[in-house]
Amino acid sequence: MICKFSPSSPLILIAAAMLVSACTSPPRSYVVLLPDASGNVGQVSVQSPRGEQKITNANQAVLIDGSGPGFVVSPEQLKKDFGAALAASPRMPEQFLLYFESGGADLTADSEKLLVDLVERSRNRQSLDLSVVGHTDTQGSAEGNEALALQRAQSIAIRLSSMGIASTAISIESHGERNLLVPTPDETVEPRNRRVEVTQR
Repeated sequence: MICKFSPSSPLILIAAAMLVSACTSPPRSYVVLLPDASGNVGQVSVQSPRGEQKITNANQAVLIDGSGPGFVVSPEQLKKDFGAALAASPRMPEQFLLYFESGGADLTADSEKLLVDLVERSRNRQSLDLSVVGHTDTQGSAEGNEALALQRAQSIAIRLSSMGIASTAISIESHGERNLLVPTPDETVEPRNRRVEVTQR
């Protein structure tokens, strides 16, 4: 039997992991599609001697042998059938975007609140790897923006450490005005580009 997986979503990896164990099971085994941590859903195409079946919705499933239409799997059934596999799967990284006022390392009011949520979530998942990457918009020189982005990343790292995150778990990087979230010409003020990206794993 051949199973094709769309590369457009990490959800397919979950389905693939389930499929590997399911292919050694009786013919009533099935493939189910789950949303990722952000609620996004990819798609899976399953081919069997009976033809091809595609699933595109969260918790939608098909039997591996192709016998019968697609169906929806309840949370209770998912836990029963795949609880151990899901518990053993690594959690998806979480990314937070913290935005800054112009020209410095002061967070916006909304990002101050988000920083508190970030720390709480990091504690809950016991993150051991936090990547802190500073960015700027294109106003000013490239050299100055490289330094400003580093200043922003360092300020967030210090804040995280003061809020209980181990400094050994934090890595810092500056991208300056490279890797813009919103592409702009040079010397353009763009609040969404004045940011620090924190990714926790």
